[in-house]
Amino acid sequence: MEQRNLTLLTDLYELTMMQGYFKEKDANETVIFDMFYRTNPHGNGFAICAGLEQVIEYINDLHFSQEDIEYLKALGIFEEDFLEYLRGFQFTGDIYAIPEGTVIFPREPIVKVIAPIMQAQLIETALLNIINHQSLIATKTERIVYAAKGDGVMEFGLRRAQGPDAGVYGARAAMIAGCVGTSNVLCGKLFDIPVKGTHAHSWIMSFPDELSAFRTYAKLYPTACILLVDTYDTLNSGIPNAIQVFKEMKEAGIPLTFYGIRLDSGDLAYLSKKAKKMLDEAGFSDAVISASNDLDENLINSLKMQGAAINSWGVGTNLITAKDCPSFGGVYKLAAVKDKGTGRFVPKIKLSENAEKITNPGNKTIWRIYDKATGKIIADLICLVGEAFSPANSLLLFDPIETWKKTMLAPDSYTLRELLIPVFLNGKCVYDSPSVMEIRAYCARELDTLWDESKRLINPHTVHVDLSNELWHMKNKLLESYHRK
Repeated sequence: MEQRNLTLLTDLYELTMMQGYFKEKDANETVIFDMFYRTNPHGNGFAICAGLEQVIEYINDLHFSQEDIEYLKALGIFEEDFLEYLRGFQFTGDIYAIPEGTVIFPREPIVKVIAPIMQAQLIETALLNIINHQSLIATKTERIVYAAKGDGVMEFGLRRAQGPDAGVYGARAAMIAGCVGTSNVLCGKLFDIPVKGTHAHSWIMSFPDELSAFRTYAKLYPTACILLVDTYDTLNSGIPNAIQVFKEMKEAGIPLTFYGIRLDSGDLAYLSKKAKKMLDEAGFSDAVISASNDLDENLINSLKMQGAAINSWGVGTNLITAKDCPSFGGVYKLAAVKDKGTGRFVPKIKLSENAEKITNPGNKTIWRIYDKATGKIIADLICLVGEAFSPANSLLLFDPIETWKKTMLAPDSYTLRELLIPVFLNGKCVYDSPSVMEIRAYCARELDTLWDESKRLINPHTVHVDLSNELWHMKNKLLESYHRK
């Protein structure tokens, strides 16, 4: 994708609020916004954050072109002095974020924006659009990869994605979460990731017979010879013809480095077991048996339980569209406003009838707490910037809602890691994004920090996200002050 000016990739009310701030408030008032989500998608025990590199590209290119100004002027709702301000607009604030590929949990800030209120308001929509989409697809992919139990999972969803952007960036997110390759050639080019694929039924149908089609394909691609065997009759034609071609390749001295069959229809458990028996008897026990056909984590898990002899999975529609959960649900909420007199941030809180929708106020950061002996995650602790914690001391954790639920961590039994890192400072990017394959490797290490109980597909264990004592008291003090009004 060529670099595009996405400055107008926003909701109109962001711009109308900006004009309101410009006209009626101090446009340079510094605020803090947090992006977070409330519920794990797909019934998962966690999510995987993705999309930060595209957020960086967006912020770096944030400007109003002459065409943008003319369009906004034509809407008839923006005044000349505000439009003149937009001509010189640039982002000058700070952004902190959790690195891509990190395991994340509900209610903790994924991105924190500290900036003049007009700037922080403008970027809300695009930031949510980018992070929500890629985090959704990455989380769905992790479930599919987990169900495959070490088998390779290939992303094959481009033709079913909701447009080119969703296809490209969805495939990027899928690679971060563990896919071994994608069919999306443009994505492969843009992000230097492996591209994979075989052939379609039309290839077989374009030849006089199936055997001729297989022979021709094997001649063209001897080192990546995966033959689609279900065009006519899988057991009586497709697999026997594939075996015939493999024998001919072997007799011709062609090394069978990567070869096998692909099943795209029928009873995949039954057919794969029959195929495995036929391939083994013919001396091709190392042949790949790949499967596609509307797969997802539940079907893959079921096929595994049935003893299917499949060791490679091509997943398309259900992955790239996150079919069972079409949105991530990330939100962007005001957390604090800087007092000009003191230079301190005044905490802000959003109230709600629903406890889970009440926001956490103030200038916050997140400490991840690991069990020292195993390296597994114990909990995440949201606290105020400046609070100090040391593994040399005991640490009391408590549920912020059901406060009687407490855990005391003994000294030297745990380790700490701060999750939010600086990405922009004073409008300048201070973070170098790793490559997609580097993020993929990092994500795999992140997943190893989860207990097995948190990874299961159904009713996973909940990882606790707690508030520090200081933040909890600040939040409740604010709540009580509103109740007294």
